[in-house]
Amino acid sequence: MGTSKLAFYRIVVADSRKAQDGRFLEVLGYYDPLRRPREIRVDEARTFEWMKKGAQVSETVRSLLRRTGTWERWSRIQSGAEVTPEVVFMKGEKRTTPEPGSAGRS
Repeated sequence: MGTSKLAFYRIVVADSRKAQDGRFLEVLGYYDPLRRPREIRVDEARTFEWMKKGAQVSETVRSLLRRTGTWERWSRIQSGAEVTPEVVFMKGEKRTTPEPGSAGRS
């Protein structure tokens, strides 16, 4: 996605039998490497649902999930801990989550 010299990546769920750049099942987030600081957004609830169903994570997506802290939260879920999924929005090195009631504000 993006245009020439303006990269923008979506984190998607795709069927392994489809072409790599073919149809996908759902968009789980995005990564914008050109913004300063870099932006990563991941919907943890949907990501965890797909992983519970057996979805395999690529190395590239795994590294993005590690940056946002989502991978560690998934590890805690695997070990049986109670974790509340959230929509993770990361700018630079600081992990942030949207404040309740701030949806739709500019």
